[in-house]
Amino acid sequence: MASDTAVIGIAARGQGRVNSHPTGAILNQAQSRLNDSDLIRASQRGDRGAFEILVRQYDHAVLRLALHLTGSEADAQDIYQEAFLKAFRHIGNFRFECSFYTWIYRIVTNLCLDHLRKRQTRREDPHVLTDSSGQEVDLLERVSDDRSGANPERDLMRRELGARIAHALTKLTPRERMVFELKHYQGLRLRTIGEMLNTTEETAKNTLFRATQKLRGALGSMR
Repeated sequence: MASDTAVIGIAARGQGRVNSHPTGAILNQAQSRLNDSDLIRASQRGDRGAFEILVRQYDHAVLRLALHLTGSEADAQDIYQEAFLKAFRHIGNFRFECSFYTWIYRIVTNLCLDHLRKRQTRREDPHVLTDSSGQEVDLLERVSDDRSGANPERDLMRRELGARIAHALTKLTPRERMVFELKHYQGLRLRTIGEMLNTTEETAKNTLFRATQKLRGALGSMR
């Protein structure tokens, strides 16, 4: 079996290709692949090449998910590598009761949940992120309309909207935020979200309802 260092190297080589495909397209391709089971079985037998193919098939989707859920490129890359490292270490425990993409997404979402809980404890600013060079970037400063004919008043309204949404998201628990973003930004079904979070579809539905109600309450003054 390949060493942990080798697995990290495999994952690292995929990070630079994150922008080449939309997340939805990657998920559709992932769900339609017929050779995942063969690759997993080969990986369980110690075939390093088979596991590398699995990494390459899912690297874009995993990194995009981590980036969207954490809002930080540096944190997303750390979670990306940790997710595939955990997958490598525990591939022998895969029981084919779900698809590989559900399994790897479950790992990513759990890592992101831990990260969000720690960030909430530290009370970090949700709209101040860190780019790949280590510099802080205020997302609200980037919410602008660069199209020809854009006017300052509309630009100000867009920034105010961004600020309100960022503040509203802080009202959610990490799990509520996770379910809301997986549903509305990743386009996943509640059943799939429930599987990823080791809960039922009904629980995921109730969590989404609570998150939506909280956001409506926080944004109600905008009407």
